[in-house]
Amino acid sequence: MSFKALNISSREIKLKITVFWIFLFFCGVNTAQEPSVGELRQKITTLRSQKKQVNKDTIYIGLLMDLGAKLRYLNPDSLLLLSSEAQKLSSNIDYKKGVSEALFHLGTYYSDIGEHSIAIDNYEMALINAKKDNNYDLTLRIGNELANENVYSGNYSTALLGYLENIKLAQSSGNKKMESILYENVADLYAAQKDYDQALYFYNKVEKINIKIGNDINSAQTMSNVASIYAETGDFQNALFKINRSIKIFEEGKAWDWLAYAYEVKGKVYLKQKQYTRALYWYDKSVELHESLQDDRGIIDLYNGMAEANFGLEKDSISHNYAMMAYEISSTIKSMEGMKKCSNTLYKVYKNQENYAAALKYHEIFRQISDTLSRDENKMSMTMLKTEISHKNQQEALVLKNEKALAKQRLYIYVAILFIIIMGAIAFLVVRGQKILKKLNRELESQKEDLEQREAELWETNNTKNKLFSIIAHDLRGPIGALEGLLKLLNSGDIKESEFKEFIPKLKNDVNSISFTLNNLLTWGQSQMREATTDPANVDLNALVENNINLLSELAFTKMITMDNLIVNKAIIWSDENQMDIVIRNLLSNALKFTPNNGHITIGYVDRPDYLEVFVKDNGIGMDEYVQEQILAKNTNITTYGTNNEKGTGLGLSLCSEMVIKNGGTLWVKSEINEGSTFYFTVPKGKKQFQKSA
Repeated sequence: MSFKALNISSREIKLKITVFWIFLFFCGVNTAQEPSVGELRQKITTLRSQKKQVNKDTIYIGLLMDLGAKLRYLNPDSLLLLSSEAQKLSSNIDYKKGVSEALFHLGTYYSDIGEHSIAIDNYEMALINAKKDNNYDLTLRIGNELANENVYSGNYSTALLGYLENIKLAQSSGNKKMESILYENVADLYAAQKDYDQALYFYNKVEKINIKIGNDINSAQTMSNVASIYAETGDFQNALFKINRSIKIFEEGKAWDWLAYAYEVKGKVYLKQKQYTRALYWYDKSVELHESLQDDRGIIDLYNGMAEANFGLEKDSISHNYAMMAYEISSTIKSMEGMKKCSNTLYKVYKNQENYAAALKYHEIFRQISDTLSRDENKMSMTMLKTEISHKNQQEALVLKNEKALAKQRLYIYVAILFIIIMGAIAFLVVRGQKILKKLNRELESQKEDLEQREAELWETNNTKNKLFSIIAHDLRGPIGALEGLLKLLNSGDIKESEFKEFIPKLKNDVNSISFTLNNLLTWGQSQMREATTDPANVDLNALVENNINLLSELAFTKMITMDNLIVNKAIIWSDENQMDIVIRNLLSNALKFTPNNGHITIGYVDRPDYLEVFVKDNGIGMDEYVQEQILAKNTNITTYGTNNEKGTGLGLSLCSEMVIKNGGTLWVKSEINEGSTFYFTVPKGKKQFQKSA
């Protein structure tokens, strides 16, 4: 609408109202509009037919304004005419609420056509009347639209201050719906400055409030705006998720104006992804809805988006047409942001067509508007910062004012402190109880470990008992039984004394074997039962070896085996003499057992820095790697027969290994089949003893 059409005289208004009513009541508006419009028309018709003086009826005035609001995007002139009539009737009967609402709707009309100063004047007059009438809900609605109009005018600081003041009023009056709308407008304000992080912060607050309100349409409106932000930031997945949910809600709720916006946002998402065909599909769906809506401000981005999509598809002429339409609408309603976007699109189109004069023209317009907005935005940012500080200062002043009121609540504070003390005492008891419980759990865990350890010890003791019984059954019962049988034969006279004497060498060997076996068994049993103690002292290794060679010399003589002792007299070791005696005796006995007749055994040592490495070497039958691993494994008792079928206890090497370990050394073997075996063990060197001076 041109500027001249805005200066309407009272006579022209009356004429237009008359024409409008003739059109409304005789042509039937409801046939082309929503049912709600038809219902309002019917109510107005009913009142006019029932009452002669409807001009003084507040219900009738309210219906006029409701009908005007419904026709805002369908027939903007109807909004102007109905609101003007409602204002006149309300003023005649001093109906303050009617005056405020009528001025509010007039401000909306002038805002839609881009006459920002006239819109602000109407909003400010409406706000004064609403405050006088103490109508908080209407005050919030007017205050919100007044702040919006300041945004359109570029006065961001005033707009932000208005939003913040109205948010405070909405919170104090418990109007959650307006609180949500106001926070969303603050978010839009930051989005206009491309401060998307701050915008999303406020949108998040709006979404939380919308959940409490439980209105799906409100939630869908917010999701649409958030989707637009995501499209700008490149988060296309979240943008599509939000806008698809919004579209479904708008379609079900028949919110056509918001549905048109949602279609446009979805087209924008695809445009940002350079999916131009998909973008145009959704832009076209938005255009279909806009055909029944007269929303100039909302259609600017739609037409410009269609221009950009067609430009991407190299359809320059179509792109030019949409960009030019958007530019003309932006110029009409004085939308600087719209003119900026459209002039940039026109610049690209003309440049692509090599029409450099026109391209330069719109490039200059684009640069001029961009520079203006850039300078204004810098100033606005500073102003907004000052506004926020001012708002915080006002809040601090309010806090100081409220401190006096807080003094009356000290009693409640004392009660709260007492409650905290009681809760603290309860917490102390709970913590103390938990500590006691943890202590009991630790004690139970310790007792459990002790029981498990005792169980393991009992298992080992029982295993040792079984081994002892097995050895006694197999290795002692045989020789003793043979001796017992021979004595019975002698006693019964079945053999003569001379014949008995022939068995004496064998009996002697059996008794020696039994003695040796019993000695090993007792030592083994004590070790397994953990009764044997190690008492180390300086011991002459040579003397130990000589004693055991003499002890086993008769057995060596019977097999014609020579035993060489290479250990010198000064080889002193630090060990338990009895335990080391058992080690040497068993190793020598083992060597004699597996060395054939006319064999050779050597005993010697290698002097290391801290210990002696003793070896017992034979040229016997040797053993493979598997047998070597088994004979030194823990808890094994392998029994094999010697070269002359000598039977052992199976405990010798295990016993040797344990004795060596108890004396701080290790035992190992090197052997090859038919090449003999060499057993090594280490033992600490003897300690030097110094005589005390007199």
